[in-house]
Parts: sequence; C-alpha cells; structure tokens
Amino acid sequence: MIRFLCLNAFIALHTIIMCLWGLLLAIFDRNGKLIRLNVAVPWAKMILWVCGVKVKVKGLENVDSNSPRIYLSNHQSYFDIFTLLAGLPMDFKFLLKHELMKIPFLGSTMKRARYISIDRGDRRKALKSMNEAAEKIKNGDSVLIFPEGTRSTDGHVQPFKKGGFHLALKSGCDIVPVSIIGSRDIVPKGSLRINRGTITMIIGRPVPVKDLLKRDMDGLIEQTRKAVINQMTDQDRTVY
Repeated sequence: MIRFLCLNAFIALHTIIMCLWGLLLAIFDRNGKLIRLNVAVPWAKMILWVCGVKVKVKGLENVDSNSPRIYLSNHQSYFDIFTLLAGLPMDFKFLLKHELMKIPFLGSTMKRARYISIDRGDRRKALKSMNEAAEKIKNGDSVLIFPEGTRSTDGHVQPFKKGGFHLALKSGCDIVPVSIIGSRDIVPKGSLRINRGTITMIIGRPVPVKDLLKRDMDGLIEQTRKAVINQMTDQDRTVY
C-alpha cells in the first residue's frame, strides 16, 4: 500500500514539474522536438526507472528516423506511453483521444509538443485531426497511433479501427507494426497498482502501402493486425 501511494504520488508530481518545464521550453520550440528530447523522453525514462520497470526493445533495425512512417501499436496499459517514448529512438507525434488533452498541465504540454487529438464522437473534428496528421507526415513527422482505440482489458489484441489506415493510404506512408508485451502485468487497465517487471517492445518490418487503394483497406488492416499478434506470439504469449 505504501509503495502504491508513493509511486502514484511521484508520477503525479514528476509529471507536473516536467510539464511546467515543457511549457517554458515551448517558447523556443517550433516543432515539438525540444520538448520530446528534454521533457517527454526523460519524463518517461524516470517513471520507468523509479517504478522498477525495464524496457527491452527488439527490431531497432526497422526504424528509419529519416523517413516519416505511421507506427501502429497494441495498447494494454498507460505504461505503453512511457515504453514508446523511452524505446522508440526517433521523433514522432502521438495521435491521442481528445479527452487526454483536457488533463491539467499534461494536455497543454502535449499540445505544445504538437501531438494530435482526435474526437471520435465528432466525425467532422476527427476528419480535421486526420488531415492535420497527414500534413505533419508531409512535413516529415512520423505519427504513432493505437489502432484498437482503447486499452485491452484482457491482453487480447482488439479489432483495429480504420482511422490510421485511412491516414496511411492518404499519405502513402509505410506502416510499422509495434507489439508491446508485458505492460498489462505492470498496470492493468482500471488499476493504479504498479508492479515491477519487464516490458518488451518489438518493432516490426514496415508494411508498404504505396499503390494500395481504398478497396485494399480491409486486407491492409488484417495484415497489420496479424503482424502485431505474430510478433507477440513469437514471445510465447497467448493473445488470441
């Protein structure tokens, strides 16, 4: 109980301090890269270290920091955010549900970092967010999306929503499947208890979308989802 209280208090306080630093740094940051390097990454790494969580990354050879790509990751825990920030060695913009942008301090800092919020309950606003993401890709930014739309409660990879794939087809940008394993054992959805352990992140080979059309959408979704699942099962875990 004491560890539970101390860790959650630390995360809250550490987040506020780093957000204030990020808001100050934003004065000099036009594209969010300074915030990523000096705020987001150190913020994530410190939380992982204090909580006793190690991150193992496989497939770094599939990362190309010079080419904009759409990274699609499964989602089991809010610790996935820390894992991705700490483990992906390139700049990217999260595409996040708009409710997160309303969190005091954190929401303002994420806006300054040029993260993109999406309101799935408003089709017009969601389309605007996708157009904004497409514009960022044209400007050389990579985008990271949780295509399940929410965290899995049981570890199973849920069906993928189409938004990220519309974005891929519109931008012509390759998709990189990312599998996160073990984060649910650290903090399951709906829990505040933080366990020690190891999270494994596997970065898969890019899935090319060049020359694909809208009619190829369903096949692209299935191919990407299978890639995420196969990377997880290769680690001897049952996810379906």
